[in-house]
Amino acid sequence: MLVQLRQYKHEEVQFDDNRTTGESQTEDTVNPDAEDYFGKDMADLDVETWDTVEYEGDPIQRRSLTLDGVTAVSVPQDPIDEGDPALPGRTVQVRMEGGIESLEQAEIVDVQDENPRESTAE
Repeated sequence: MLVQLRQYKHEEVQFDDNRTTGESQTEDTVNPDAEDYFGKDMADLDVETWDTVEYEGDPIQRRSLTLDGVTAVSVPQDPIDEGDPALPGRTVQVRMEGGIESLEQAEIVDVQDENPRESTAE
């Protein structure tokens, strides 16, 4: 299966001489133009990209994940880890050939079966 998720975390604050504690980062500071910053387009780099979004009036970070080769997806009824109630999402477990991976503060966007079994009922 192909699974698309969104995962959230608190904004990682980067301090410099021009900032004070509690001052929010601007989009330009957090996400500078990739070509200006790296000299390459982001599509050419294999990096983990977090975007800053607003959630309940506070800046948080969000990333999109696409996992291929997933055999099962589950959201435990009793959370393994309580996580952070100030962030959206909850723990999502993804089973792959290499084992089970738990993704905290995640939301399922889409799950697609790449090889669905055809129905024999007519």
